[in-house]
Amino acid sequence: MNFEILVATNNIHKLQEIRQILSPHKITVYGMNDLNIDIGEVDENGETYFENALIKAKALQKVTKMPIIADDTGLEIVAMGNKPGLHTARFAKEFGGYLGAFNEIFQQLEGKERTAYFVCDIVLLNVEDKPLRFEARIPGHIATEVIGEEGFGYDPIFINDEIGKTYALMGQEEKNRVSHRGKALKKLLTYLKINNYIN
Repeated sequence: MNFEILVATNNIHKLQEIRQILSPHKITVYGMNDLNIDIGEVDENGETYFENALIKAKALQKVTKMPIIADDTGLEIVAMGNKPGLHTARFAKEFGGYLGAFNEIFQQLEGKERTAYFVCDIVLLNVEDKPLRFEARIPGHIATEVIGEEGFGYDPIFINDEIGKTYALMGQEEKNRVSHRGKALKKLLTYLKINNYIN
């Protein structure tokens, strides 16, 4: 029988990525919509990615005993004081969407160094008697223009240093192998295997 996990997200793209990484390991991945669960707007007021992910996971824990994963992800641009960071999604909304956010970032980085990191913290609840944390931090830099059409969010402007191209130029399989979320999920998989939740 498959191990079942419920993801604390309504983001279709994020859910799709998580499914592609976990499903080959006999893990059935549900989104909240799949189970008709609505926990409303969750106030992510934590001071770290881990705290924000935990807030989302705990909101969902009130309505289910299923294993839950929640993640919080941020783009940290060194020359911008590691912003947008915890407010990565909000930053895009502030500027009317991702294209507006890209233009703002390009302006702020004019003549500056472009080092950046993508960070992902994943929390697993309802498996042990405490929250489990899996984190990945991926080095890269910000492109000087939008490059590529794949992916979502900030994928067209973040150049992954390991591969030397933006996530938006990668196929899904390649992105899952090198991305912040992909690497954090691989740590989660290792934990589940070592503890015999999955084969």
